[in-house]
This record gives sequence, structure tokens and C-alpha cells, in this order.
Amino acid sequence: MPDSGHLMLELGAGAGRNTPRYGGFERIVLLDYSLSQLSQAQDRLGRDSRYIYVAADIYRLPFTAGLFDAATMIRTLHHMADANLALEQVRRVVQPGGVFVLEYANKHNIKAILRYWLRRQSWSPFSPEPVEFVELNFDFHPDHIRALLEENQFEIQRQLTVSHFRMPFFKKIVPLRWLIGMDAAAQLTGNWWQLTPSVFVRSQATGGGVLAESGSFFSCPKCGCASLEETETTIACTGCGLVWNIQDGIYDFRHPTNAESSVNTLG
Repeated sequence: MPDSGHLMLELGAGAGRNTPRYGGFERIVLLDYSLSQLSQAQDRLGRDSRYIYVAADIYRLPFTAGLFDAATMIRTLHHMADANLALEQVRRVVQPGGVFVLEYANKHNIKAILRYWLRRQSWSPFSPEPVEFVELNFDFHPDHIRALLEENQFEIQRQLTVSHFRMPFFKKIVPLRWLIGMDAAAQLTGNWWQLTPSVFVRSQATGGGVLAESGSFFSCPKCGCASLEETETTIACTGCGLVWNIQDGIYDFRHPTNAESSVNTLG
């Protein structure tokens, strides 16, 4: 990540375990679909104005275009049935030149290759399409991820492979501190090949795009209107009329509180 920045988006922030790593950013938006996870993040990080807690659907991010100068998505993409749409939304809200750090579960790992060769699994680790090994848990081929990033105007700058020695065999015979050092050294080969269960990619937003207007922040996830009126307990779209709750300091954009009445009014 950059050493510093103005506004960062942490997608799949969960309970805020990684958030302290981004100390150089002036403000951080923690986004997750789980209210309980965000409540835990509040307990961990506090209610400092530096942190903004948002419960939302990644396929419909409630932010104006070109708002963030950096974003992360770690241990999250493997739950995305439509990875392309998720990355498309990330690119929309990241300004040109912004940095995006993505971690994904890699189907083309050594263990999966060996299992496939030994006929202990049916799916091929060499095919480009994602594999759903259990419901809503997807592994991706590195070529597929690179193609998605390129399609959504992200230019890859660096790749790091992690968890080289995740197998129990290594944990039994090699001291932990040695495993950590060995894994750190092996990560540096990530630009050459990706054969581990987890891969980190640093990329930069390229091509066209806009910078968010000064003072803008949220936009309606339903109609895209950037004019929202906020009270202590609600935030409402002046365009389509939908209203969302603000629960204990968390913006909850998952389900409008007046969805049925709004549909009747608009329809």
C-alpha cells in the first residue's frame, strides 16, 4: 500500500483486523455486509471520525465515482459469484491512478495440481474458469484474475504469493519462525509464477474515470443519485426516495427501510 493517502476503502473489512495497517491514510471506510462484524470493528477501533462504517452490497457500492485514492479487498473475492461485477464496482469508485490491493484464492496451486494428477479431485486447476468447491466459495485461476483486472482498467504492478508451506507436513517438522522466514522469501517470486493457495496483487487504476466532486461522498445504490439527505438515524435519496438506516453509527445500505412504499409510489 502507499505510505499515505486521503481516503481509503477497505472492502470486506470484517471486524477491522487489518485496518490498523493503513495508518498513513487520513480516513478509512470499512465496508462489509455484516453488521455484527462492523460492530466488532467499532469496538476494536473506536468511533473516531477517521473511520466510517458502512454495511453494503459490493455489487452496488453506495459511493460517488472516483472517490477513493486506494482500496483493498482481502479474503473477500472468494465469496463473489460475480467477480467481474465486483471489480467493476471497485474501479468505478477508485479514482484514476488509485492503488488497489486484491487477494484471491488460487485454484492453480501445487496441492490442487497434485490432487488432480492423482485423480483425487474432478475439477482441473489448469482451466481458467473459477471453481466453486463449496457453496459461495470460489477459487480463481491467476490468468482469469489478470484478465478481469485488465478488463476493468487495473494495471498490475506486483504479485506476491503467500502460504507456500501451509501443508501440515511442514508445520510438524519446521519451527514456526523458520516457516515465516521461508514464506517471506518465497513471496518475492510471485511475479514469476503463482502456485500457492493465496495470491496478493497490487494494481493501479488506469484509463478514463473521474474524480469525485469536492464534498460528495455517498450515492444511492439503487438509482446512482449523489444527493442524499442525512439525519442522525437515516440517510435518504432525493432522487428515488429510498431511505436507509444509520444504526449505532453504521450506515446500513443493504435494505431500504421504505422499499415497498417507494416501489408503489414510483411504479
